[in-house]
Amino acid sequence: MRLGTFFCIDAHTCGNPVRLVTSGHPQLRGDTMGEKRLDFIQRFDWIRQALMFEPRGHDMMSGAFLYPPCSSNADCSILFIETSGCLPMCGHGTIGTVTAALEAGLVQPKTPGQLVIDVPAGQLQVSYQQQGNKILSVKIRNVPSFLYAEKVRFQVPGVGELVMDIAYGGNFYGIIEPQGDFRGIEHHSASELLRLSPQVRAAAQQVIDCVHPLDPNVRGLSHLLWTGQPKHQDSSAANAVFYGDKAIDRSPCGTGTSARMAQLYTKGLLKQGDRFVHESFIGSQFVGTIEACCEVAARPAIIPGIEGWAHVYGANQITVDDSDPYAFGFVVK
Repeated sequence: MRLGTFFCIDAHTCGNPVRLVTSGHPQLRGDTMGEKRLDFIQRFDWIRQALMFEPRGHDMMSGAFLYPPCSSNADCSILFIETSGCLPMCGHGTIGTVTAALEAGLVQPKTPGQLVIDVPAGQLQVSYQQQGNKILSVKIRNVPSFLYAEKVRFQVPGVGELVMDIAYGGNFYGIIEPQGDFRGIEHHSASELLRLSPQVRAAAQQVIDCVHPLDPNVRGLSHLLWTGQPKHQDSSAANAVFYGDKAIDRSPCGTGTSARMAQLYTKGLLKQGDRFVHESFIGSQFVGTIEACCEVAARPAIIPGIEGWAHVYGANQITVDDSDPYAFGFVVK
């Protein structure tokens, strides 16, 4: 029996995939995108698995569903999915979704050049540069981001002690600076980071439980951000973000960049007005800024700005049928 048919627009944001599902998405219960996210996780996670996992997806696949706005001032809503789950927020996913949706005429902005978008983590202010039908760049004014914990120490079997800061930029990130045998991402291959990351994340999760102070449904250390020196002279810093079971973000990672800026701001290493160019493992760049300073539950916080680009490269129609033994996908570990 056919369980669903999904029309998708495929794009990439600075090298990392975005699969925008434009039809076949389920009707969700709830008044906010946070509530709708929980409903999706409880009732429709099979759709995420079918569209993100092999054979229809791959280890780095991520995507989004476009929904009507939840708030009266919003233009639309976005629900984010990837191999690791249904995320509260995704920066590269927002840039790719906005680019694909505008170029396909799926969203009609109330104000040309600007969008207000409801996401599970809150509400985003988005601006974009357009030339004809082509979206040249997208800038996100992200959710409040903050340093969650400093100098978290833990033991990793076969590695020894590691120290990390944990920051929130829409998801929780363990930020790992060069130390011990880790000399910075420029000295390590992606395969080395992929081998280490699951052990490091699991060990960190044993010593700290990350819970957003204003929303207990946003919890868990899901991502690691390994740091290092950039390839390009105009980059401020470089990173390799690990997520899911075995994925390294090909983009500079929007929520990771937000978390990194929040960490640097709290430590006095970045201030409002600075331009923070964040480089990915493959050398692509996001431009980060501190749009405003604020507090989250008495913690110093920032409103990050993240600007990047995306390209649409195709479209496809995906069917899921329960006669297929791999209807809900699989992951090779």
